[in-house]
Amino acid sequence: MTAVFRIICVLLLSVSPALAQADSRRIALVMGMSDYQTLPALDNTKNDAVAMAATLERIGFDVTLSVDAGVAEVERLLEDFSFRSEVADLALIYFAGHGIEVQGENFLIPVDASVTSNLDVQRQSMSLKRLLAAVDRARTMRIVILDSCRNNPLGDAIALTNDTVESADAEGTRGGGGGMAAANPDRGTLVAFAARDGQVALDGNGNNSPYALALMEKMAEPGLEISLMFRQVRDSVLRQTGNLQEPHTYGSLTGVPFYMAGATEGQVDVASVEPIDGWASLRSDQEDQLLALADQGDTRSMLGLAYIRLNPNEGRFDPKAAVAFLQTASDAGSPEAQFELAKLYERGTGVAVDHPRALTLYRAAAEQDFADAINDLGFLHYQGGLGLPADPQKALTFFERAADLRHPQAQFNFAALIDDGLIANKGPDDSAYYLYQALRSGSADVLDLLSDRPTMFTGETRRALQTMLKKNDFYQGSIDGDFGPGTQRGIRRAYGIEE
Repeated sequence: MTAVFRIICVLLLSVSPALAQADSRRIALVMGMSDYQTLPALDNTKNDAVAMAATLERIGFDVTLSVDAGVAEVERLLEDFSFRSEVADLALIYFAGHGIEVQGENFLIPVDASVTSNLDVQRQSMSLKRLLAAVDRARTMRIVILDSCRNNPLGDAIALTNDTVESADAEGTRGGGGGMAAANPDRGTLVAFAARDGQVALDGNGNNSPYALALMEKMAEPGLEISLMFRQVRDSVLRQTGNLQEPHTYGSLTGVPFYMAGATEGQVDVASVEPIDGWASLRSDQEDQLLALADQGDTRSMLGLAYIRLNPNEGRFDPKAAVAFLQTASDAGSPEAQFELAKLYERGTGVAVDHPRALTLYRAAAEQDFADAINDLGFLHYQGGLGLPADPQKALTFFERAADLRHPQAQFNFAALIDDGLIANKGPDDSAYYLYQALRSGSADVLDLLSDRPTMFTGETRRALQTMLKKNDFYQGSIDGDFGPGTQRGIRRAYGIEE
């Protein structure tokens, strides 16, 4: 296949509809640490974990429950969960147990840890970063929930006790006072703390903590959008604890609406390919709550409100109002808002056409590693658009960057360019790597093309992909470049379709 034809194929993929995904899949890892060997035991964390696992299973999650695990077992669980999360729409980790802030970093402590110094904590505990890495490759949403807001109040002389915070001694807390450090997860990832940074989380007088009770109640409510769910959890815990404990979330999810217990009739859930369709089905009472959150500066709420007003099939269609919401969110630094606003300026929707302004916004989003913007800039440089001269070589750098950020379309495009010999110092193994990653990222385009037209790739790349499938236990056949039934089954399994 010639290089010219392959680039045309890449360009055709670039304008295809939003990527379809495998059937919506939600997975959760729930860990409860109670019977500590060298630290004070916690009364309710085991109860919280067991009840949380049951709640998540009831609302459709595939749940792995672990109680009183040691550090080696936790590491094994995280490794397995990380691999499985690659083909999940939503990956969620819930941890209840002792947590400590050491030198600005948060650590979660397994039951067999023996900690007498900061170094012990760092060696024998799981950092929040490790938990975030375990959910990082989920396709749509990533959530880490910590019912464990503690720090290291004694510096190097760690001594976790059952000390209580002022006015909270009736219920007790899960460790020493002071709270955990604020989190700063990547875009598309939410970290939820039972208590905001600097506060402690109460263990509760009954069988469960106030936070676990509120969380289980709200997440089981069908049709409650996830941003509003966490806000209602916050309000409930504040009421239960007399304002002693205020849950807090860090990071931001994507602009796709999501319902933990599933959507109600007429609502579109996370599997929706277009955010404007999903947000348009939001209940009117929840739209009012979004407006309140937007007034408080929540950029995801602004995005949702903008998507509602960009749906031409909706009575609320109002592109100018959408521009206003997106402009506010863009000014607040939201890369998704910058990207969506750029498209409006490029097309002249709700505003006058302004290509320089559109290009500025695309670049602003790209500077924050927003993969959609980077991929689009690649095509603008390749074709010459928005006043840019055609520069295929510069375009390749954008395609590679977007591919390395796990943009499924860019991963396929870059694999095709490598296969055509257009990328220096990269060969069949690299092409196969990006094809495999595109499958794991949920690219239906790649699944269809490898199923229907595998010979569009060279035999060397096909053999390299078979090798990669075999390495990951998706394929057991010969490495011959022939994509017969066995290879096709391996491709589907890598994509996330079990047969």
